[in-house]
Amino acid sequence: MKKRVLIIGWDCAAPELIFDAFKDDMPNTRRLMEEGIYGELESTIPPITVPAWMCMMTSRDPGELGVYGFRNRKDYSYDAMTIANSHTVKVPTLWDLLGKTKKKSVVLGVPLTYPAKPFQGWMVTSFLTPNRNSQWTFPRRLTREIDQAASNYMIDIPNFRTDRRAELEQQLLKMTAERFKLARHLLKTKDWDFFAMVEMGSDRLHHAFWRFWDETHRKYEPNSSFSETMRNYYRMLDAELGETLACVDDDTTIMVVSDHGAKRMDGGICVNEWLRQHGYLTLKTEPQGITRWTADLVDWEKTKAWGEGGYYARIFINVEGREPQGIVSAQDYESIRDELKARLEAIVDEEGHNINTRVFKPEETYRECRNIPPDLIVYFGDLFWRSVGSVGYNSIYTYENDTGPDDCNHAEMGIFILKSASYSSVGATAWSRQTGQMPTKRIYDIAPTVLDEFGIDIPSTMQGKPI
Repeated sequence: MKKRVLIIGWDCAAPELIFDAFKDDMPNTRRLMEEGIYGELESTIPPITVPAWMCMMTSRDPGELGVYGFRNRKDYSYDAMTIANSHTVKVPTLWDLLGKTKKKSVVLGVPLTYPAKPFQGWMVTSFLTPNRNSQWTFPRRLTREIDQAASNYMIDIPNFRTDRRAELEQQLLKMTAERFKLARHLLKTKDWDFFAMVEMGSDRLHHAFWRFWDETHRKYEPNSSFSETMRNYYRMLDAELGETLACVDDDTTIMVVSDHGAKRMDGGICVNEWLRQHGYLTLKTEPQGITRWTADLVDWEKTKAWGEGGYYARIFINVEGREPQGIVSAQDYESIRDELKARLEAIVDEEGHNINTRVFKPEETYRECRNIPPDLIVYFGDLFWRSVGSVGYNSIYTYENDTGPDDCNHAEMGIFILKSASYSSVGATAWSRQTGQMPTKRIYDIAPTVLDEFGIDIPSTMQGKPI
């Protein structure tokens, strides 16, 4: 008997879909829920793919990783941003820790693994991989094997922010099928102890098709030809799950997890327009139409703060002695932050109703803050509104996305389903046979749960506890 742990990740999978709306269309998932335990999984702050998956695989928060999103400040200049990659992660991952006990891992599509680094096992990197000519597999010879086992394997869909939705729908189904085809090949042919895979198709699906499913969406389209796209995708995802679970035995602990959930997007708050209106940001000249924000548009000697667009906002303060042309003194820094927090949380919609914006200070949110954190993290409208960084709107409200079509935002609650191998063991205790819905767990609880399944001591640096 060889104890194994299999994690299947569905990026952006939401509890209201898996546990409710599509439950009857997902017999394999439902069976797993009935035989094990399940519930909501609270994501990171912010709830975004990078860094959430790596927070899950390390049980460390974004501040400890020094990764606050896909793009992070390289230094205190105004426009130097870097895209996070595996070299950014300085703490041990699950597969690092397991490797120390001679356990081998397969890691497929987990975000923040590119470029692939040597370890005890086999790796195929994630959607942040620039192309298939790069260091996207370990060992490198695995690339040839992928060409034979899943010849149409797609790292990601090249342009998922598109109005060509019929074409996108077909690409989503193809990408997901090929990912699971490769997963099953690796499950059968590698001598693994731990297997972790992440499918990005569910995330791309939600951003492109949410409004055709959610009747509360501002742009809901009844009787659309895409009305069943989301349900059909989850039917297919469940079928792929069923085929994949048939590849493992009863001595395998199975987890299905997501990094965050999804919710409708009501609109965008133009963060830099808001900062302009309130006197924190001054541009050199008035934009002629909607203009992407760049540092050279700004009169820095008259600017106290600026913001970044995205599913959440990051606010940076122009601090004297820190930024090149900083004007906010060190003694005024905290009062400016508090003032911004209060004013941002008071934002109303066009009818005058408070939209319930939430603002976080990194040092109050994380155990430590490595690299360069934002000065404030903002959930506009509790994530029903996104942050739009462009300027020239003549309003703080917009209902069109400045980075392409997008129907949904991220939500704080993802999912977990856990069927421990001990459930099927003879003589399992009453506790281990517990099934059904559980109270909310945290994304940081997944890595300690894996170590606990293997009987490995959980490092004191990990934030979570075994589920």
